[in-house]
Amino acid sequence: MKATLTVLGSGTSMGVPTIGCDCLVCHSSDPRDKRTRPSVLIEYNGRSVIIDTTPDFREQAIRENIRTLDAVLYTHTHADHLLGIDDLRPLSFLHKPNRLPLYAHPEAAEFIRNMFGYIFNASYKFGGLPHVELKPINGPVELFGARFEPIVLIHGEQEIYGFRFGSAAYLTDHSEIPESSLSKLQGLDVLFLDALRYKPHPTHSTVENSLQTVERLKPRRAFFTHICHDLPHEETNASLPENVRLSYDGMKLEFEI
Repeated sequence: MKATLTVLGSGTSMGVPTIGCDCLVCHSSDPRDKRTRPSVLIEYNGRSVIIDTTPDFREQAIRENIRTLDAVLYTHTHADHLLGIDDLRPLSFLHKPNRLPLYAHPEAAEFIRNMFGYIFNASYKFGGLPHVELKPINGPVELFGARFEPIVLIHGEQEIYGFRFGSAAYLTDHSEIPESSLSKLQGLDVLFLDALRYKPHPTHSTVENSLQTVERLKPRRAFFTHICHDLPHEETNASLPENVRLSYDGMKLEFEI
C-alpha cells in the first residue's frame, strides 16, 4: 500500500531560528533552515496518523492543510514532542461521539494523563477540551490496515520509542539504538534518524554517529531530523553521502506501508 510521509517539523527542542541567536543559520534566507519542532504525518488509504504533537502543531497543521486526523503516536513525553496536544481540539471534534486515539508507552500515557488532567478529568466542565482517549502501547499497533511497530531507543538515560511502519522507520531523539532494535530495522526504504549536530551531546545522536547507523542498516534513503542551528541545510547536504540528506519542514516522501 502506498503512503506519503510529510515532515511537519525537523528542528530541535528550541527550534530554528533559536530565540535571541545571531548565527548564520538562524538568519538564513533558505526556507529549509527554518525548523519547527520534530514530528511527521503519515497518510495512507484515506487515513492520517501523526507522530508527536509539538508546540508548533497548530502552525504545522495549518501549513500542511491537515483537515482530518485518525490517530496520534507518541515517542516520549518531552515538551517538544507533547505540548501541542491541546491543538488537537478541532480535529478531535470530528470524531464525536467517538474519541481521537492517542497511543503511548504505558508510563508515558500515565504521565500525559497526569500532566493534562484538565483533558482527562471528567469533572472538568469549562471550555472545549480535546476529545481524545489514551491507549497504552503494549506491542505493535494496527491502524487502518498498517502496522506501527515500536522500536526501543535510548535517549540519554531514558527508554523511548521510535516506530517502524512498512518500509519506513522514524527514530527521533536517541543517543543509542540497542542491538535488539537494530535487528528490526533491516530492509528499509526510508530511515529517519536523530542527528542534532556534529559536536557530541549526552542525549542525542550526532551526524557522525547517525552516518554509522546508516552504513550498518543500509536503507535506500536516510534523512536526519531533530536538527539544531549548527547544521546549515545546503552546506551540510553537500558533505553527506548521496543517499543521506537533512530533512526539512514540508518535505514529502512516498513509500510502501
